[in-house]
Amino acid sequence: MTNRWSSTDHALSYLARADRIPRRTEGESALLEQVPKTVGRILDVGTGDGRLLGLLKVDRPEAAGVALDFSETMLAAVRDRFAGDDRVEIVAHNLDQPLPDLGQFDAIVSSFAIHHLSHSRKRSLYQDLFDRLNPGGIFANLEHVASPTASLHEKFLQAIGYRLEEDDPSNQLLDVETQLQWFRDIGFQEVDCYWKWLEMALLIGIKPA
Repeated sequence: MTNRWSSTDHALSYLARADRIPRRTEGESALLEQVPKTVGRILDVGTGDGRLLGLLKVDRPEAAGVALDFSETMLAAVRDRFAGDDRVEIVAHNLDQPLPDLGQFDAIVSSFAIHHLSHSRKRSLYQDLFDRLNPGGIFANLEHVASPTASLHEKFLQAIGYRLEEDDPSNQLLDVETQLQWFRDIGFQEVDCYWKWLEMALLIGIKPA
């Protein structure tokens, strides 16, 4: 499977278009509503340019954050975003590999990153993230998920301004229900799809207190 995210051009192209993705801010708003403002420590998995972690810290300025990504272009952008904020640690890591020892977290979030992994790695990563949550902690994954049919997938691409030939070969999309069942099997509670628009979905689980 081709993963183009190590390419500077691919990463910069995504950043240029990301803010124009329809409904993206709706999904982000739904995620922000679910993450308690009292969390002390947040992990952002596949942080990109740090957009989601930055939004979370608007209402949680005292929260410590760990921003995790492997793209050098993205890491440079996230360093710029959080320059001067000593409460944000930036870690270079490829999610295909087991997570490094980062400690425990009150909230783990991700935005349009985990779908680049193989399905087996998605499943094992979800277990890794569950293990790194404090009791009562939340995992919130705003994700690109699979459509049930090829025609609906093409309609989604049209809706976000992409042509079929521009479809990212790095994507390894999976349906919502399979992922929610994995959450339940791992031990998450309050598992649900909290928001969805076409192939964009917010999947959430809570670690039992």
